Amino acid sequence: MEVKINSVHLSPDKKLVDFINKKVSKLDTFFDGIISAEVTLKVLKPEVSNNKISELKLSIPSNGYLFAKKQADTFEEATDLVVDAIRKQLTKYKEKLKNK
Repeated sequence: MEVKINSVHLSPDKKLVDFINKKVSKLDTFFDGIISAEVTLKVLKPEVSNNKISELKLSIPSNGYLFAKKQADTFEEATDLVVDAIRKQLTKYKEKLKNK
């Protein structure tokens, strides 16, 4: 699976990029048909806490894509939350496929 990381008004360090790649690539264990993943990182008003946003758009066959957006104090925390949300969506999607 190809993982693309976009960042708005910031440049992520290598440690953050590696963390995101590791977390997102684990989604392959839940569903084999993932085509690509696009992660977008944003900062809301830098002086406020809980201002880091991580968005994940996962391209899957037939359905188009799954999307989740989470906000937290750090990008790592936001990425953890967004990956969990997508994992739940993937599980539901697999159940739908099995029931057809």
